[in-house]
Formats: sequence, C-alpha cells, structure tokens
Amino acid sequence: MESEKICRLGRAVVETEAQMINRLVTRIDDQFVKACQYLHHCQGRIVVMGVGKSGHISKKIAATFASTGSPAFFIHPSEAKHGDIGMITRQDVVLALSNSGESEEILSILPFIKRMDIPLISLTGKPHSTLARAATVNIDVSVEKEACPLGLAPTSSTTAALVMGDALAMALLDKRGFTEEDFALSHPGGTLGRRLLLLVNEVMHQGDAMPIVSTQATLKEALVEMTHKKLGMTTVVNEKNELAGVFTDGDVRRALDKEVDIHKTRIDQLMSKNPKTIARDILAAEALNIMETFKITSLVVIDSAHKPVGIIHIHDILRAGVV
Repeated sequence: MESEKICRLGRAVVETEAQMINRLVTRIDDQFVKACQYLHHCQGRIVVMGVGKSGHISKKIAATFASTGSPAFFIHPSEAKHGDIGMITRQDVVLALSNSGESEEILSILPFIKRMDIPLISLTGKPHSTLARAATVNIDVSVEKEACPLGLAPTSSTTAALVMGDALAMALLDKRGFTEEDFALSHPGGTLGRRLLLLVNEVMHQGDAMPIVSTQATLKEALVEMTHKKLGMTTVVNEKNELAGVFTDGDVRRALDKEVDIHKTRIDQLMSKNPKTIARDILAAEALNIMETFKITSLVVIDSAHKPVGIIHIHDILRAGVV
C-alpha cells in the first residue's frame, strides 16, 4: 500500500506540472515575439536575475542562452544592490523572474534599470504585479496549481518559468541561425564538440610512429616494421615515396597460408593496392564513418602529393571520445 501511495503521488506531480506547462502554449503570443526581438537585437548580454527558487531557474536559463549563441549571465539582485550592478551596461537586456512579481530585491534595482534605459523583460505569475507593470515586456507564466500536495513549494511555477525560458532561448537559436558547429564550439569538451571539431591530424600516428616500408622490402622487413609500430599494418611506398599500398595483419595470414618465403618474397607482391585513404584536415568522425562502412580498422593519411603522412586507427578515434 505504501508503494502504491508513493507512485500515486509521483504521478500526480508529473500530471499536474504537465497540465500547467501545456497551458503555456497560449502564452506564446505578441508579448513573446516582442521579448524575442529585444533579446535578438541586444548588443550586449542578457542579464538574468531571480531570487530563491526563481534564482536557480534563472541560472539555468542564463546557461542555456549562453550555450546556444546568446551571451548571457546570471546576477543575484541582492549582490547587484551592493556593487554587482556595475556589471550591467546600457547595451544589455535584463530578464527578471519572479512568480509573485513583488520580489523586493528585484524591485529595489528597477530605478537603476529605468535610469539606464535598459529593456526589461519579466516572467511573472501575476500579470498585474509591480514587476510586470514596470517591465518593457511581461510574459505571463502563471499556473493555477502547484504540484506540491501542500500547495506551498514552488513546483509547477518554477517549471513553467524554466520552460518559457527554454522557449525564448530556442526561438533565439533559430533566429540567429545557430548551427551544430556553433554548438560544438561552445561545448569543446563534450561528445558533440569532439565529433564536430576533432580533425584527423590531431589523433593520427605520424613521424617515427608511422609504419612505412618500400616496395622493395621483404615480407620479413615488413613484419619487423609492423611489430615495432604496433598498428597491425604498414604503409608501402614507391621510389617517389608515394603510397603504393598497405600490408595488414590480414595480408600476413593470407601470405602464411600460401607458405611464402618471408626472407625472399617482396612486399609489393603481397600488399593490398588502392587502400582507403583520408586527408589530414578531415574530421575524425568522417574517418570513423569510412572505417565502419568498409569494415577496416585504420586509414592512411595522405597529402596532396599522395604521400603518406600518418595513420589513424579506430582505437585512437574511440579513445578521443568521437562516437
């Protein structure tokens, strides 16, 4: 019975918040459009502020703006009153969150915002509150019911503010023509950043680490080179140092099946010609795609003269976090 009660309460919370969020759809109106226009034309940064739970939501909204092409930061109204307000410039736009619209900490700095003639966008739960009336644009994020069974803890109201903040950020993202590549630049440490930014030449084996033998080398010499470089293959070059082929572990097995003389047989008689290659300035993700398509584990990196300059192995790409 206790488990059923817990699940029932959990479902009620989710259902209540979902209902309140769904009602926000009708609030995407002219006020929302005006807010987006002010934010889009902002020459400085979007300054997001809030107190208490609204402060926590404000931090997340500021982070979402910043990571999707709209420079933004959070400022606590209380700290703003004690000097941090100097962080706000005339080129900025202020986005203030307050469910009641009467947060004293925010209201106390309204004279500064007005004196600086800074556009003020508010997200409030009371359209006729002091903050809403003072704002250049107010977006109504009111909810009829909190999900808290006591009706006290900010739940539906904070979720509604967060969702509206996301809606503004995504509208701006589209307005700015923000792309996957732009997102990767602001998330260089993430998987997407590595997938869209990491180049072949950043993970390839080059110089002395690259296995290479001439077409005149014997099978034994090729095996020694493969053993030393530990990549399971070696490149084979002609007299002009151009790529002539590759010799892999698979080629070794096929050669041994034929019982060839490893001391006398030349590698150009056993190598695989026309191997798959890639340029050094191509994304590592593209190298991985080629390997998966052709079911191979490495690619020869060549320059414009068709000379090998490196080897990129699938394990190097996976270790770099490109998936």
